Amino acid sequence: MTGKKIIVAVDGHSSCGKSTLSQQLAAKLGYTYIDSGAMYRAVTLYALKNGLILSGKPDKNKLIAHLPSISITFRYNPAEQKSDTLLNGENVEKAIREPIVSNHVSPVAAIKEVRNAMVKIQQKLGRNKGIVMDGRDIGTVVYPHAELKIFMTASPDIRARRRYDELKNKGIEVTYDEIRQNVEQRDHIDQNRETSPLKKADDAVVLDNSHMTPDEQLQWAIKKVNEIITKDDY
Repeated sequence: MTGKKIIVAVDGHSSCGKSTLSQQLAAKLGYTYIDSGAMYRAVTLYALKNGLILSGKPDKNKLIAHLPSISITFRYNPAEQKSDTLLNGENVEKAIREPIVSNHVSPVAAIKEVRNAMVKIQQKLGRNKGIVMDGRDIGTVVYPHAELKIFMTASPDIRARRRYDELKNKGIEVTYDEIRQNVEQRDHIDQNRETSPLKKADDAVVLDNSHMTPDEQLQWAIKKVNEIITKDDY
């Protein structure tokens, strides 16, 4: 790779492999990978642990009041070759992937004040470029001027099957129907929330990976990066 560094924003639907692609691409480029979704999951875990979610809904005012007490950082895990998420200094990487967090993260992430707080952290992390960040609003809100914006998608059935297999391999007991319902619910909330809804940026390139292997989508993304950093006017 050349010395030029860019920001790669990867957005898309839940469970379509954004994190997998982003981690692999960052490693290949020698960039920093930032999992924005893990940040919202960490806030959700905090809310669950502190009784800020009642009857399936977050107590918006109480959660907003707690935001100054929530610290989210990342620490590289050499054994896994990826970054782990820390919530107030505690490694919560496994806990934030549990179904109970998945079932509540979208309503929490839809709160304007929560998104604003996370966006500030994300923008600070990307000041020097050379990052790959994935989420729902990276190319539209966090980094609207990112040099490369990728919008990932896949059919709901395929996304649910991939997520189900991933959780089962981690020893987390779930049913396929439970995961399929969660995928549909999250799509609806993400696309219809008032603050920073999930949508494709006008200048994003679409990657439908329904029938692609991880290596095929990685090669596709590397080609897109090379097309940008080799432009004469870059």
